[in-house]
Parts: sequence; structure tokens; C-alpha cells
Amino acid sequence: MSTLSPSLPGGTWSLGDLTVTRFGYGAMQLAGPGVMGPPADPGGALAVLREALALGITHIDTADAYGPHITNRLIREALHPYPGALHIVTKVGATRDANGGWPPAREPDALRRAVHENLETLGLETLDVVNLRLGNAEGPQPGSLAEPFETLAELRRQGLIRHLGVSNATREQIAEARGIAPIVCVQNLYNLAYRQDDELIDTLAVAGIAYVPFFPLGGFSPLQSSALSAVAARLGATPMSVALAWLLQRSPNILLIPGTSSVAHLRENAAGAGLVLAGEDLDELDKIGR
Repeated sequence: MSTLSPSLPGGTWSLGDLTVTRFGYGAMQLAGPGVMGPPADPGGALAVLREALALGITHIDTADAYGPHITNRLIREALHPYPGALHIVTKVGATRDANGGWPPAREPDALRRAVHENLETLGLETLDVVNLRLGNAEGPQPGSLAEPFETLAELRRQGLIRHLGVSNATREQIAEARGIAPIVCVQNLYNLAYRQDDELIDTLAVAGIAYVPFFPLGGFSPLQSSALSAVAARLGATPMSVALAWLLQRSPNILLIPGTSSVAHLRENAAGAGLVLAGEDLDELDKIGR
């Protein structure tokens, strides 16, 4: 694997004993429309994954539900045998139905099956990080995660999982998870316009836990605002670049996993996230989510 590119923004963060680049890659968009079926251009999908490594990215986010099974198989085809510095983060807790929905699958047997399927499709003996996906398409939902998280904790004790995290989780669920087993990351909806987790991010940073923001399919479409456009125009950058750079500067524990099916777009994201936002830029952008 190539050494980390000096132009890759954000530096690194530790997920437990795993060091990853703060600028990572989310593989969801490599599947077909609606995250179902194979991509229209399989060769292009493989090229994106290989370009991620060439850029120095060491954090790839995926899930066996994407496709289903499609993105994991593409990752394996493109990158296996994996370089030692590369770490793959996956999710369990939801499956797919015939209509493209995401029904929950958090029963113990379903979680065990999902972990083994991720191991098989990725070609691994141990998964680096497994996030338990909670809630639904509308967002986090209250309720105990004890049974599903204890199931994953047992699989971790068996050596099938190295580290655990939670996704789409409430503050109470995060605290409950931490009482069952250590977690290394939280993956929730967050961006310039959606700032409900501001306090949580700071709390997790103190605890050494990563926060990995995800966005609705379509990226930053909710972020159309005069403030974002003005800052982007002033810097000669795209709104997406400014939004990514803002996240990296928001807190050192924020890890980015922007997705794309285009090599050119991947390079643009990596370069754009390296923008340095001045104090006046940050003040203007902070008003969007207040």
C-alpha cells in the first residue's frame, strides 16, 4: 500500500488500537440504484476503491446490507488481500426487503448470521469494527439495546470482532452500550444544518470515541443556504468541499466517510476537505445550524 498522502486532510484518529485516516470513504454508493443490486459500471466501482488506497485512505465504511452483499464483494475483489494499514468498518442490525426497505434485524440469531456473512463476503477472519444500527429511516428511536449489543459483545469475546460501535443511536443508547462493552465510534446523522449532536460530539471527544457523521442519500442537498454558497464562492470552492472541511475542523474526533462512485469525485472530496476555514468563515457557517 502507498504511504499516506501528505495532501490527505485531517490526519489520523485511533479506533481502539487501530489507526485510521480521518478522511475515509463510504462504500454505500457503489451498489446499484437505491443501494440495491450491482453497479452499472463494476469496473468503475473497483477503480474507486483502488483509488481510495492510492490516496492513502485507511478507513472504509461498508455494510453487507448494501446491495445486499454487493459492496462487500466489490471491496474484496478490489483490495483483498488487504494491506495491514487498511481498516474496514461494517454495520449490522438491518437487512433489505424486496421493496428496497431496511427492516431491522437485531435478534441474536440475525446478528450472528450478519457477522458471519460480513466475514465471508469481505474475506476476513475478524472484523475490525462492527456498528450496531439502531432506530429506523426516520432516525434514532428510544429503547434498550441491551440484547443486541450483548450479542455483539459476545462475538467480540469470541474473536470475531475487534471493536464495537453504534449507529443511529440516542444519547441514552450510547451510554447503555458503553456500560456493556467498550465502543470506539458513534455513527449518526450530522452536518452543518443538522446539529442535534453538538454536545454529544464534544463528550465523545473527551472519552476518545470517534464520531462519524452520515448524511441522507444525496449528500449535502439539505445544506443549500446563502451562507454556505457565500463562503464557497469566497474560497473558490464547492459547497460540498466547504461542508467537509467544516466537519474536520469542528472536532478532532470527527471522521469523514463521504461516498461516491466516481474516481474524479473522490479526488475532489479529498482535496476539498483540506480547505482551511478562517474564523470569519466558521462564524458564518455556524449560523446555518443555529
